[in-house]
Amino acid sequence: MKSTAAAPAPATTRPARASKAAAPRRIRRQLVTSPWLFAAPGLAVVGVFILYPFVSTIINSFTDKRQLVEGKYVGLANFRELLHDDMFWIGLRNSTLYVLVVVPALVVLPLLLALLVQKQIPGITFFRSAFYTPVVASIVVVGLIWVWMLDERGLVNAVLEAVGAGKVGFLSDQWLLLFSAMAVTVWKGLGYYMIIYLAALANVPRELHEAAAVDGAGPVRRFLSVTVPAVRSTMVLVAALSSVAAFKVFSEVYLMAGPTGGPAGEDTTLVMLVQRTGTGLTGRVGYASAISVVIFVVTVALMLLVLRADRKEDK
Repeated sequence: MKSTAAAPAPATTRPARASKAAAPRRIRRQLVTSPWLFAAPGLAVVGVFILYPFVSTIINSFTDKRQLVEGKYVGLANFRELLHDDMFWIGLRNSTLYVLVVVPALVVLPLLLALLVQKQIPGITFFRSAFYTPVVASIVVVGLIWVWMLDERGLVNAVLEAVGAGKVGFLSDQWLLLFSAMAVTVWKGLGYYMIIYLAALANVPRELHEAAAVDGAGPVRRFLSVTVPAVRSTMVLVAALSSVAAFKVFSEVYLMAGPTGGPAGEDTTLVMLVQRTGTGLTGRVGYASAISVVIFVVTVALMLLVLRADRKEDK
């Protein structure tokens, strides 16, 4: 007799087919969600400490908010007040002057320093470390050291007095104080940008220098015709970074000029004005936020100007 038992094949194959069809969907879902899960901690930090303060500052700039007091919407009143605030124009002048002096120095001097320490000679590692040491030093420590050196009873004035030149008011004269702070900024940033240039110089083919030397080009000519074009994109990067940092300068001027911003506040920068206006129990948060928005707009404009100049050079 033939067996009439039927195998339940359809019942077992349908779930298997369904699970096989669901597997690609699970994989696709994991491919979409997994990167966001890895990025979630970083995005949370950016949202809490960068995005939220940025949006909050823009909103507060249109209010009359003060510390511990909720503000009301005042429209463009804070920005109109800026136009008639003498301290705002002083801060804008000093911050702009800071950019005009510091940025060219931080574009050229680190490049020359990188060319110097690029050579493989005995003891060059010591000098590379020495030039980079100010970068890792605390800005507070650096500022205090320079204040002690430039004080009327400091080391620099003691040397000047010893050679018969007389004392110089580095920290009491309006312009000398500002330029002294610029010198500190340049001195502290040399090592940082030197490292960036060293990485760029390592990619410059040696054959270009050898060919230029064969054609009779001297060191200066090789620097202008070979080195500068090869690292021009890096120079643009350094110009962009240093211009934004110079316009937002705070620590150097604050440590050397004090909270008042030097004699009669004439050395106040925009960031110092934000700190002075928006802090304390009576701080005008809305007005300080309006100054911060101006700083943001100007820094973005500086970046765009640098990038536009670079594109013109490429044409």
